[in-house]
Amino acid sequence: MTELSLPQYRSRPPCQHRARPRSLWQRLCALAAPLGLGLVLGSAPLAATAQDDQIRLPQLGDASSGVVSRGREKELGQMWLRMFRSQVRTSNDALLQQYVENTLQGLAEHAPLEDKSLDVVVVRNETMNAFAVPGGVVGVHTGLFLFAENEDQFASVLAHELAHLSQRHYARTLEAKRNSTLPTLAGMLGALVLAATAGGDAGLAAMTATQAAALDSQLRFSRQNEQEADRVGIETLAKAGMDPEAAGEMFEQMLKATRYYRRPPEFLLTHPVTEKRIADAKLRASRMPDVRSGDSREYHLMRARIRVAAEPTPQQAVKRFQAELRGINDNEDAARYGLALAQTAAGKPDNALETLQPLLDREPDKAAFVLARADIDMARQAYDSATRRLESALRRNPGDHALTMGLANAHFKAGNYLAAERILEKHSRTRKKDPSVWYLLAETHGLAGDIVGVHEARAEYYILNGVFDKALQHLRHGMRLAKNNYQTHAILEQRFKDVVGMQQKAKEL
Repeated sequence: MTELSLPQYRSRPPCQHRARPRSLWQRLCALAAPLGLGLVLGSAPLAATAQDDQIRLPQLGDASSGVVSRGREKELGQMWLRMFRSQVRTSNDALLQQYVENTLQGLAEHAPLEDKSLDVVVVRNETMNAFAVPGGVVGVHTGLFLFAENEDQFASVLAHELAHLSQRHYARTLEAKRNSTLPTLAGMLGALVLAATAGGDAGLAAMTATQAAALDSQLRFSRQNEQEADRVGIETLAKAGMDPEAAGEMFEQMLKATRYYRRPPEFLLTHPVTEKRIADAKLRASRMPDVRSGDSREYHLMRARIRVAAEPTPQQAVKRFQAELRGINDNEDAARYGLALAQTAAGKPDNALETLQPLLDREPDKAAFVLARADIDMARQAYDSATRRLESALRRNPGDHALTMGLANAHFKAGNYLAAERILEKHSRTRKKDPSVWYLLAETHGLAGDIVGVHEARAEYYILNGVFDKALQHLRHGMRLAKNNYQTHAILEQRFKDVVGMQQKAKEL
């Protein structure tokens, strides 16, 4: 299965309690301890803590300035995203990333968002969670694919999160709660990092305590936010041509999870679901014009990719998908696709090709199937075949992110470093905010002999992951090596100044 093996860089040690935290991450840890996981969208702000006087963190507004500007919101959201990436394992699956981006963009076009440009982060975590952060950042745990039974249900969660953004619920909470402790982006970061990394009863206990502490006078406002997000989200679903009834169905799925799972989905801890909420969602959906549910096959293909990765071993994934193909299955193509991916991962490329061939015969140009076929070629070390196949697919689908990364990766594995370098340099100009592109470009530059390019690409990778000291280190090395190249030196010098500014802002948080 095509997913680049990129390192998950963690710039800070695990949280440690200190009397006077100084670094940004230490401050986040200190804040996250009392706040737990209650600051995901839809939760209520908590009572003041003794640490508030010691910590100066970015707020979305305050009693003197009122609601924060959208420009400032965007700036803070970008800083938040860098810090989040530095602490959480994100997906490097270009096909999955592209699917989530396209789905969100399709919904955003029909949502009442003033700024429809979004930054999407896919978290490699099997818990069911999604979140939105002021400034247009939307996060999705891969576990959401395991819970949502179809694309409309999956989209209903994303539409709900977009509604929180479009209605500016954080800013409105701040405006309404001037006399209480205000939620901060740093507190949200600590909460969501814990949600994406914590496991076992300790994490659950912390979240349960947080929710209990939030059940006071502020709960009513939180309920209003949730009701509004439900309404706007359902309207967005319908306008996007998706089934509005999927929202109620997804709520039912989540409610079942609280009954049959020892640990409820992370999403439920900040978006409580009741029978009344399900009934309200169904009533709203019933008032919408009839919408014929669309083809969810693409969703089920992506879900199969998640399910292969979720199995303990590729061999176990093979057995699971083989059993599905033998039984009655509404999603036979997805089961066949998942089996082919699992067989490739298990070192059985011949079996994988036999499994995949019926899909290729029907849709030889489909990106998911072309990439799976290229993976089989590479497993056989038939790199020329893989690159020809991917080049042909890209000519038919120019600019496709997943195919571009697949082709660059195939050239890289084949030792065609200059070819991979050319592809990635061009792609980095259109995917400037994608860490996976910069990481592979840095590796490719190194093997192609462009050492200045290595430092420049690694600096961009570390910037996007909020590791500014490493970024500055690489930019210094690059400037030293490019001292006789005025243009390159000037570009690196300006980028160095940019990063110094970013680092200073991070220290001021």
